[in-house]
Amino acid sequence: MQKFIIFACMNKQEFWKIIDASLKVSTQHKIRSQAITDLLSQYLPEQIIKFEVILRELITEADEYGVMAILKIMEGWVTDDSWIYFRCWLIGQGEQTFYETLKEPDSIANKVDKNTNFEFEELLYVATDAYKVKTNKTVEDDTFPRYIASEMGLEYDVLAPPTKGEEWESEDVPKICPNLWAKFNAD
Repeated sequence: MQKFIIFACMNKQEFWKIIDASLKVSTQHKIRSQAITDLLSQYLPEQIIKFEVILRELITEADEYGVMAILKIMEGWVTDDSWIYFRCWLIGQGEQTFYETLKEPDSIANKVDKNTNFEFEELLYVATDAYKVKTNKTVEDDTFPRYIASEMGLEYDVLAPPTKGEEWESEDVPKICPNLWAKFNAD
């Protein structure tokens, strides 16, 4: 008999517990995303949808020019896709790192190095994968987490709200994150 763990609700606290649990499993994104999917598939379909909603809210919350400067320093460029995947990576670092970084972008300097993989694209698909497992549906329809979150206006791509904060020019980036700049440009 398969054992199911059903949790009372899905909220930000529960969301962060799932992220933290995946951090204990591995640092590799594919393994972590599978761990998140496995945990999430134990929830009710409505709770899996709420996970997707919270993920999208956090991706939007991190859509700030100060945070974008981090990616510019670490990768040397920012594209639409890399910006989304980087914010997923930031969420994947856990609640404390996420909020510390939003408050003070340069604080991330103590937690990264040049070998860090700053893209966690797989996080975008965990709710869909868990929903498929939970519902036994193989074809996405309008009941899936991504569809429902989009219908709620929670977009992180083309239709996303404008990036918050003060725009910067490339020459301003070292002033925004001086410690990170020094770490990634020291040769």
